[in-house]
Amino acid sequence: MIEQKIPVKTKKLLCRLADKYETCCFCDSDPSCILHRYADAADAETAAFIMAVLSFGRRDLFMKKADMIFSCSGAHPSEWIRSGKWKKDFPGGSGKFYRFYSYDDLRAVFAVLQEILHEEKTFGSYMKKRYDEARGTCGNGGSSPELAPLISSAFGTCRAVSHTKQSANKRIHMFLRWMVRTGSPVDLGLWTWFSPSDLLIPLDTHVLQESVKLGLIPEGSTGTAGTARRLTDVLRQVWPDDPARGDFALFGLGMDQ
Repeated sequence: MIEQKIPVKTKKLLCRLADKYETCCFCDSDPSCILHRYADAADAETAAFIMAVLSFGRRDLFMKKADMIFSCSGAHPSEWIRSGKWKKDFPGGSGKFYRFYSYDDLRAVFAVLQEILHEEKTFGSYMKKRYDEARGTCGNGGSSPELAPLISSAFGTCRAVSHTKQSANKRIHMFLRWMVRTGSPVDLGLWTWFSPSDLLIPLDTHVLQESVKLGLIPEGSTGTAGTARRLTDVLRQVWPDDPARGDFALFGLGMDQ
C-alpha cells in the first residue's frame, strides 16, 4: 500500500514535538520511570516488563500497583524472580490485583520469568536466542521475524500478556521501545541486537487520536495491529531508521491536550 505523503509542515511539527517531549522529564510521571531505577540490565529488563504488563487504564492506579510489586522485589527484581522469593512475598488467589487481572495472573507471569531467568542470565539474552532461532527458520531470503509475537508466545497462556494477533499490543511494543531505542534520555537501548527501524509504534488512545487529527491515518481507524503497522510506515517518512520516535510526539501531544 502506498501511503499519502506527509506534508513538510507536518513533518516539522512532529520533529518539534518529539524534541519537546523526548527528555529526561518525560519519565517523571510515566511508567518509563522504572527504567532508570536499576543499574543492572537484568533488573531493569525484569522490572520494565512487569511495569509494561500493568500499563493500561489510569496511570496513577497502575503505577501504584506496580510499586507494590517493586517494594516486595527490593533492589534486585531479577534475583527476586530467579530465586523464587516472589512465591512467598506476593500473595496468590483469584482476587483482583488490578482491573481484570488477579493475583494469580501476575504470579503466572512471574513463574514464566523465573523459568526464563533460569535458562538465561537476562530476559534480553533469552529473547535474542529465540529471535536468532526464528531468523534461522526464515532462511536467507526471508524477512526478519517480528519480536512482539515471540515475547507473547514465550508467556504461553498467561492472561496478563496479550496473545491476540489482531491487537495493536501497545504494552509489548512500549516495552520494546524501552529496550531497543538507543541514544534516548528515556529508552534504555539494551537490546542492540534488534534494529529500531523494525519497531512498531505503541498505539494507544492518545497516539491514535492525534494521528487521525494530523491526517497520518484515516478517520475511523481503530487500535489494531494493522493500524499500528500503517502508522509506523507513515512515520518512517519522518524517521526512516527510528519510526517509534513518533510515539513521543503523538503521545505527548495527546497528553497535553
